[in-house]
Amino acid sequence: MATAVINLDDLDLFVSGDPYAAWAWLRENEPVYWNASATGGYWALTRYADVNAVYLDPVTFSSRNGTVLGGSYRSATDTASQQMLICSDPPAHRQLRQHVHKAFGPRMMERAGHQVRTYLNDALDRLSADGGGDFAVDIAPRLPAGLLTAMFDIGLDDALHLLRLTRIMIGYRDEEYAGDSGESMTLAGAQVEIFDFLATLLDQRRRDPGEDLISILLAARTNGRELSESQILYNALNVAVGGDETTPFTASAIVETLIRHPDEERRLHADPSLLGTAVEELFRWTSTNAYVCRTTTRDVTVRGVRIPAGETLTLWNASANRDEEQFPRADRLDLGRTPNHHVAFGVANHRCIGMGAARMEINLLMQELLGRGLRFELSGPIERLRSNFMLGVKHLPVALATRR
Repeated sequence: MATAVINLDDLDLFVSGDPYAAWAWLRENEPVYWNASATGGYWALTRYADVNAVYLDPVTFSSRNGTVLGGSYRSATDTASQQMLICSDPPAHRQLRQHVHKAFGPRMMERAGHQVRTYLNDALDRLSADGGGDFAVDIAPRLPAGLLTAMFDIGLDDALHLLRLTRIMIGYRDEEYAGDSGESMTLAGAQVEIFDFLATLLDQRRRDPGEDLISILLAARTNGRELSESQILYNALNVAVGGDETTPFTASAIVETLIRHPDEERRLHADPSLLGTAVEELFRWTSTNAYVCRTTTRDVTVRGVRIPAGETLTLWNASANRDEEQFPRADRLDLGRTPNHHVAFGVANHRCIGMGAARMEINLLMQELLGRGLRFELSGPIERLRSNFMLGVKHLPVALATRR
């Protein structure tokens, strides 16, 4: 593969091509790669050691200009900077994280787990009765729906409405979700609707606080000062989008992975004690959140390549998690793999704050699939999200498998 044909902005590479082959070539030949684009370009880091090192140095590699290319929250003047958890650097990041983390405590996770299991069981009962369905539509969204109903103290219909809006926000370049007014207006419209939804909840919680995320943020104090309304709304959005999108895409990717690796699937069903290592290997393997962005605050040199201050770096988690230098036989799915220090949730102070919730949801899914003895086979074509940020399956038609 020649360097000239690798364009990480080419969404066809992620929908119908092979991004893993492109990343493998970059890891071997140009691990510090300049990806030219219409907006000026950015650096792509694809090796595990480099990605990990950048995560560990938030002073040199800043998050305050945003973490996603070309979409929302990616400019030096964005109002989310230093107000939203993922768009902040220390000390603001540490302070915001302490407040948001309170919403992921044991009581909340117990309540969320109960909701997730209830919705998941109902959906799996229907799928089993029908002999199959679209896993990405019928089953996967029930995982974050359970989390949202607990986290925001809302009903299932509101949770599914919020899920629809966050899907449009993430998938604004996908024709299934893009509106007639174009990509930018689709993205902006979804954001406005989400903020309106959250602002209504904020008004309600001011009058009648509870134990939900917004009530927790309303009660938070930083050096005796309340959080601003924008801080509350931005961080509620952060949790909603992070929880809504990554987990259902991961769930669908896991089912596809097990279908394509029947020997490992049989191994897990034969030995459910592998569940713990299996879940971590499936997170490594699927790496749904493909990359995050950082901005250099000073001139740096990575593997002999000089990168000036103010440049955008993309940390390709999905590539780092297939790096042979870190993971022996990295391109082999091994549900018993250990150790497994993957970066699917990031590293250090920017490790995903919802990591525990995501693990809980995926563990519940796997427990139900194993407990019910459910195996699937494809019953139609897979449709992937048109995105290089979220490696998502938006339609996964399956039938109950008869193979053993």
